[in-house]
Amino acid sequence: MLADRMSRLHGSVTLEITAKAKELAAQGIDVIDFCVGEPDFPTPETVKAAGIEAIRSNFTRYTPSNGIPELRRAVCEKLRRDNDASYEPDEIIVSTGAKQCLYNLGMALFQTGDEVLLPTPCWVSYEPQIQLTGAHVVYIETDGTTGFRATADQMRRALTPRTKALVLNNPSNPTGAAYSREDLESLANVLEKTRVMVILDEIYEKLVYDGFRYFSFASLPGWKERCVVVNGVSKAYAMTGWRIGYAAGPREVIAAMGRIQSHSTSNANSIAQKAALEAIRGPQDEVERMRRAFEERRDLMLAGMGRIPGVSCCKPQGAFYLLPDWRAYLGRRVGGREIRSCAELAGYFLDTAHVALVPGIGFRAPGHLRFSYATSKEKIEEGMRRVAEAAGALH
Repeated sequence: MLADRMSRLHGSVTLEITAKAKELAAQGIDVIDFCVGEPDFPTPETVKAAGIEAIRSNFTRYTPSNGIPELRRAVCEKLRRDNDASYEPDEIIVSTGAKQCLYNLGMALFQTGDEVLLPTPCWVSYEPQIQLTGAHVVYIETDGTTGFRATADQMRRALTPRTKALVLNNPSNPTGAAYSREDLESLANVLEKTRVMVILDEIYEKLVYDGFRYFSFASLPGWKERCVVVNGVSKAYAMTGWRIGYAAGPREVIAAMGRIQSHSTSNANSIAQKAALEAIRGPQDEVERMRRAFEERRDLMLAGMGRIPGVSCCKPQGAFYLLPDWRAYLGRRVGGREIRSCAELAGYFLDTAHVALVPGIGFRAPGHLRFSYATSKEKIEEGMRRVAEAAGALH
């Protein structure tokens, strides 16, 4: 009955563990959720006010499919201000979240026979989105020795005449790894003589720590026309539910994405577009307040992780996740229960410690667990205490 492509499409591991955690919570069990991939802060008041005003002024009808002109102009201003990259409004598309931008882009660029380079560990939706186009994913496996950053040598070895694009999530979900300008220049040197497009998922751009200075691949001299920048307001402005993302790139590519969007979702939500306009053009002090809070929470969770014997964890430079290595605990037992995989380890911590974690297998990181610190300091302290206690019971 179903199309053949559905055999390549699997459910989200994140959603599965989240659903089980919600079931326990519904039973009155105090579950601490370290799965969450969204800020726990409220949307800034000025942004909410802009959405309310859009409703009151009856801005509730269809908009241009690619986004309202003023929002596309605001995105151009943002890219010029923050990334030293010059775009025109017809090089911008606004979509229902950065995820839709990525999907539209894949459908516009890839076809059967193409190869797409994907550094791992990686966000769960890249692989299925690429596979739905008929293209083949070529994984570049990174680890803690390079801070989970792909190297120029790895890139060189992965290239073939069929390579169509590189997908680069910077900073990364799930590792928090961020690429410096020097890192990006080394990758660009390898790709310079190819025709490979670079797809930049920069959704965590504003959430970087320890004085790290964010730099976009698209800002490298001569690279704008070979890059598509994907970003949005979800993470930086705590607007995950508003569903506004945008992409910037070559006119031909953006126009193709627009044609796909016009026949699928039409325009992004009109009210949310007005709210996003205020987010991008309005005061940015709330963004910095959230960034500082995430940095403090990262340090708190890292400290707790460091007290668990046998667990190693890279210090992330961005986003709001840790991806510690728990392979030392695989094969251990408690009672009659043996822990054979990171999925079983996540299940053990949920059942025993009532802490919800995402198994790394969904990110192509077997033996790892993803911890989100997008929650309060109190929950981080209690959750890490529970995890340490439950880990200590495994022998």
